[in-house]
This record gives sequence, structure tokens and C-alpha cells, in this order.
Amino acid sequence: MAPTERRGHFAFAGADGACYAARMAPLSDNLKGSILMMSAMAGFTLNDTAMKSVTETLPLYEAIFLRGLLTVVALWLIGMAQGGLRLRFSRADTKILGWRTVGEIAATVFFLTALQHMPIADLSAIMQSLPLAVTLAAALWFGERIGWRRMVAIVTGFLGVMLIIRPGGESFGIWSVLGVGSVLSVVLRDMATRRFSREVSSVAVSFYAGVAMLIVGAAMIPFDGWQTPTPAHLGGVALAALALIAGYLAVIMAMRVGEVAVVAPFRYTSLLWAVAMGFLVFGDLPDSWTLAGAGLVIGSGVYAFYRERALARRAV
Repeated sequence: MAPTERRGHFAFAGADGACYAARMAPLSDNLKGSILMMSAMAGFTLNDTAMKSVTETLPLYEAIFLRGLLTVVALWLIGMAQGGLRLRFSRADTKILGWRTVGEIAATVFFLTALQHMPIADLSAIMQSLPLAVTLAAALWFGERIGWRRMVAIVTGFLGVMLIIRPGGESFGIWSVLGVGSVLSVVLRDMATRRFSREVSSVAVSFYAGVAMLIVGAAMIPFDGWQTPTPAHLGGVALAALALIAGYLAVIMAMRVGEVAVVAPFRYTSLLWAVAMGFLVFGDLPDSWTLAGAGLVIGSGVYAFYRERALARRAV
């Protein structure tokens, strides 16, 4: 039988000339959210790699400003191509946007400052605690129920973070603390994102995030310095901006489409990207303690994920 495709159907012409049509099963919201989250992690890791490379020779806030400028222009063009960028929010959504912007600024500044001084895989290992932190925050803010088993998994995961940063050890410093601060800031950002009404577009939210970082970069340039960027700097910043836009849009849609407990664990794919990028671009590999801590965090998160799925199946 020869298949033909039409509007989500596959039609097959049988030997007798009759047509038999089968509708393709639509993707579930959780599957869509999971794919979007994995795509977001790839985009964010590429952005991190480009920014770490650029800021080795270019002032940090100049790089943030240039990336913000390119990001805002690109998002504006995307919005116009979609029929217009609706930037006026309701009073409730404006308040949520304010909290999300605070989280966005803090997360970006903490993360990029730490990234200048830490291997990308080490910082990514700390960020692997995000799904557990988001799950805990969802329980505290949205009243989502978590049993004692998932709570034990969350505590175990945070112990894994302690193993990664090793307070009191030689590798511990202010940069590790900033990495943890970035985790907490992203939790604030993601929780705020889930509170937006359906009328708020992902492009508009991303646009405001880009504007916020553009303003922060411009405000800090007098204190951080400015130097004329080379073509290599501009190319790296452009790559970072494109990857960041992809990550912005994908993570916002992921957090709004799927359930937090299902979608959030797919952030773990960022560690795979970070290890690969760190080795290929910078020649860095995480040490055994970092890998052990990351394994503990990821193992706890995976257990929490499957526990959530088991409870969901029982409830059906």
C-alpha cells in the first residue's frame, strides 16, 4: 500500500483501490514539554559555552549588553513575523513579570560570573539540582503534593550538591556559592513563569527578559569597562544570542505545557552537553567528586520523577 499524508492522517490505498486512513496520535502535553526542555538545555549550554569563551578576553557586562542587544532585536523580529508583539500585560501578569525579571537578572549575573571562574561541567553539575528545587518549590507555592519518599530524594539530591561544591574544601569558593544562588534564582523565574495567564506569549516574556539584561549590561559597563570587540567576539556573542533565544522560548513553553514534576527532570540532559562542550572547547573534565555528586543529584531526581509517575498511574 502506498501511503499519502494529509492533515495529520496517513491514507493508504489498498490493492482494491479503497483508501484506509489512520490518524496520527497527537503528542501529549508532557511529551511536548519534555522535548522542549531537552531542546532548551542544548540551547542554553551552547550559549554558556560561547559566553565563557567570549568573556575570557571581553568584559562580562559588555558581553551581556551585546548579547542582550542582539537578543532583543531578534525577538522583536520574531514577534513581528508572528503578527505583532503584544507587550501590554494585565495588572496580575505585570506583577508576575516583575518577579520573573528579578529571577532572570539574578540567575544570569550569578551564573555568568561563576562561569568565568569555574569549568562549565562543574557549574552545570550544581545546576542539576534544579529539578529537585523546582519540585520542592511547586509543592510550597502551588500546593502540589510530595510524599516522604520524594522528600527524601530531594534532601539526598541537595546532599549531592554539597558533595559537588564541598564546603571547606580547596575547590569551594564564592563562585560555588554564586552557582547555588543561580539555582535559587532560576527556581523563582520558573515558578513565576507558570503563573502567567494563557494570553501572555512566550515571545513577549522572552523579549522582556532580553530587555532587562540589556539594561543591566549597559548600566554596569562604566564599572566593568569597555573594549572594542573583534569579529571573533561579535561572532561568539551572536552565536550565544541565537542559542539563548532558542533556550528562552523552549524553556518557557516547556514550563507552561507540561507538568513540573514530569518536565523538570529533563534539565539533566544539560550535564551531558556541558561535559562534552567543556572537554571539546576548553579541555576541562569534572573530577571524581563532582561526578559522584552529580550522579547522586541525578539519581535522586530520576527516582523522584518515577515516583511521581507511579503515583499518577495509581490515581487513574
